[in-house]
Amino acid sequence: MNQGQLLEQAHTVLRETFGYGTFRLLQEEVISSVFAGEDSLVLMPTGGGKSLCYQVPALVLPGLTLVVSPLIALMQDQVESLRQSGVAAAYLNSSQSASDSAAVIRQLYDEELKLLYVAPERLLLESTLGRLSQVTVSLIAIDEAHCVSQWGHDFRSAYLGLHVLKQAFPSTPRIALTATADARTQTEVIHRLALAEPRRFLSSFDRPNIRYQVKVKGDAKSQLLTFLSGYRGQSGIVYCMSRSKVDSMAAWLCGKGFKALPYHAGMDNVTRAKNQHDFIHADDVIMVATVAFGMGIDKPDVRFVAHLDLPKSLEAYYQETGRAGRDGLPSEAWMVYGLQDVMRIVKMVQDSSANEEVKRVDRAKINSLLGWCESTTCRRRALLLYFGEQSEGGCGNCDICLQPPRTWDATEAAQKLLSTVYRTGQRFGSGQVIDVLRGKDTAKIRQFGHQQLSTYGIGSDLADAQWRSILRQLLVQGYLAINESQYGAIQLEEKSRALLKGDLKLYLREDLLTASDKSRQSAGSARKNSVAPADEDLWEALREKRRELAEAAGIPPYQIFHDATLMELMEFKPTNEAEFLQINGVGQHKLGLYGTEFLELIAES
Repeated sequence: MNQGQLLEQAHTVLRETFGYGTFRLLQEEVISSVFAGEDSLVLMPTGGGKSLCYQVPALVLPGLTLVVSPLIALMQDQVESLRQSGVAAAYLNSSQSASDSAAVIRQLYDEELKLLYVAPERLLLESTLGRLSQVTVSLIAIDEAHCVSQWGHDFRSAYLGLHVLKQAFPSTPRIALTATADARTQTEVIHRLALAEPRRFLSSFDRPNIRYQVKVKGDAKSQLLTFLSGYRGQSGIVYCMSRSKVDSMAAWLCGKGFKALPYHAGMDNVTRAKNQHDFIHADDVIMVATVAFGMGIDKPDVRFVAHLDLPKSLEAYYQETGRAGRDGLPSEAWMVYGLQDVMRIVKMVQDSSANEEVKRVDRAKINSLLGWCESTTCRRRALLLYFGEQSEGGCGNCDICLQPPRTWDATEAAQKLLSTVYRTGQRFGSGQVIDVLRGKDTAKIRQFGHQQLSTYGIGSDLADAQWRSILRQLLVQGYLAINESQYGAIQLEEKSRALLKGDLKLYLREDLLTASDKSRQSAGSARKNSVAPADEDLWEALREKRRELAEAAGIPPYQIFHDATLMELMEFKPTNEAEFLQINGVGQHKLGLYGTEFLELIAES
C-alpha cells in the first residue's frame, strides 16, 4: 500500500477500533512519518494522545509493534485497555510467572500479537532480542523516552542501552515519545537512541482543561476542605511533603466523609500496592501522597491535584498537576503556600549534599517557582513561557484571569521591614523581625533589647499575616534572602538599598493580604452544573452501570468508558447501535461488549 492508502486505513482503525472520528494535535503527522519509515521524536503533554501515535499504525502495519515501557503498572494498564478495544496485546515483565511468560512467547511465535510491551531490562536480554529477531517487527516505540537522559533519570540505566535496537532492527522505524523533555534532553535522547535524522514533533505544553489556582496558606485543612466540597464522589490527588503528613491528612479526610488513602515510600509494599489498586479501580477515591506517587499512573478521570506543600520546581509542578484531567474534561490544579514553605524549600537546597553547581541550578528553579506563585499575570501564560512557549492574552481559566489581583503601594511598609531587619543585625528569622515590627512584648525581644530599637512597634497597624505576606514577597523579589548557615536569618540583598533610600516605588499584591478564603466555583462544580437536573439520574445510572461492569471484569471503570464518553451518552442519548457508534470512545469491540446494556439503560431513563 502507498502512504495515502495507509493513512486511509489509519483513519478506519481510529474510528472502528478506538471510537474517534478525527485525529488531534500532531497525531496524523506523526503517523504519516511512521508510514514513511522515518525515525521520530514526539513531545506531547500528558493526556495529549501519545499512545495512539504508535497504537494506530501498529494495527495498520504487518507484523509486531514493540513498545519499550519503564513501568509494570503502565504496561498492564495499556495492555488491558487495548484488549478492551479488541486489540491483541501483551507484555513481558518481572511480575509474570514463568508459565505466563511462556504463553506470551508462544503468541509471539504464532504471530498472534500486534503489540508487545517490554521493559528495557527485559528487552536487552540476549534471549529476548533473539526471539524478536525471528518475527517481523514493523515499528518500535520507546515510551517515556526522557528516561534515556542521564540527567535525573539514571535510575533506569537500561535505557542507555537501547541504541542496540538500531543494529538489531536496522530497517524498522523507531518513535521516541515523552511529555517532558527540554531542548537539551531532546538532543540527548536522539543521540543515545541513535535515531537516524528523526523528525521532531513538538506539541504545545498547554493543558487548557486544567484550571490553575494558588492561595496563600492560612488554615490549610480548612482551605482544603472548602476546595474539596466541589469534588465529593470524584477522584483526585493531594500531595504532601512528608510521610507523616500524608498519613495524618488521609485519616483526617476520612473523618470528614471522604474516601482517602495514603501512599508513600515508608509503607509496606502490600498496603501501598493495594491502595494504588483501589485508587485506580474506583472513581471516588482521593489519594494523599508524597511525590513517590504518580509515575506510571494513567488514570484519566483524576479531577483535581492539590498541593499542600510547594513542589521542588515548576517542572515538578507541571508533571504532578498533569495527572489531572487526562480525559480532557475540566479539572483543577490547586495549591496553598506561605512564608514557611519558602523557608523550608530554601533550607532543603542549602542542606543537600549536592555540589555548588547543582545547588545553583536548584536555587534558580526555586526562584522561578516562587515567582510564578506570586505572579500578577495569567498563570497559564507564565507557565508556558517557562517552557519556552509564547501565548497571547490571558487564558480565562486561572485564578488571576478569573479575579485579577489588585496591587497596593507597599513602599513604606517594605522600608519599615527592611529597616527592622537591618537594625536587628540581620541575625534573626522572620518571627522575631515581625514581633519587633508589631511591638510585641516577648522574652526574646527583652533578651536582645529590641524594644529599644527605633523600629519597635512601627508596624503595629498591620497584622502578623500581612507582614508575613510582605516578607514573603520581598524574598521572592530578591530584596531579602534567607541565610540557612545562620539558622534561617533574614538578610538584606543589595537590591534593597534603592528601596530603603526611596529611589523606587514598590507595589505588592493586595489580594494576598486578606484573611478571607472565599471559594470560587471549582472546575468540579462547573462540571456537575453542566448536567441538567433532568439528566442527573441518568448520569449517576451510567456511572453505576460502568462500575458494575468494571467490577465484574476486574478492570478499572475508565477502561469500560471514559467520563467524556459517558457525558456524550448522557447528552445525545443514542437509541440504536449506529447512533451508539457515533459516540467518541466507542469502537466496534466495545459496542459488542457493552452496547446492549447501555442502550437499554438509556431507553429506560
